[in-house]
Amino acid sequence: MTQYRMSLKNCAFFARHGVYSEEEALGQRFFVDATLTVEAGEALRRDDIGATVDYGRAFAVIERVVTGTRCYLIEALALSVAEALIDKFAAIRRAEITIRKPNAPVKGILDHIEVTVVHDRPGEGR
Repeated sequence: MTQYRMSLKNCAFFARHGVYSEEEALGQRFFVDATLTVEAGEALRRDDIGATVDYGRAFAVIERVVTGTRCYLIEALALSVAEALIDKFAAIRRAEITIRKPNAPVKGILDHIEVTVVHDRPGEGR
């Protein structure tokens, strides 16, 4: 079985995730990386986008989740993105989702908070 990895890097979205009411009121940008392990099947030999993961459609799934329902934890948001991608594309075996929150409400100077969730298609854990 042939697999490949597809990565969508630094996808940027404005959303209102976080624990504090100010985070909901003001919102901020979130940055998402999605690294997807995809079972190739015959898609690569046939050069057939219809038989694999269309990264434009994958981006749209990420956008829908990130700009949708508010999450208090970016970890929960990352899991929601991973689950949505696996649900949408049968060829995805594993989704590694990283979410960066540059304006995290912490007392101190930092570039961003970052969380990565790794989610396997049910029944395919490693």
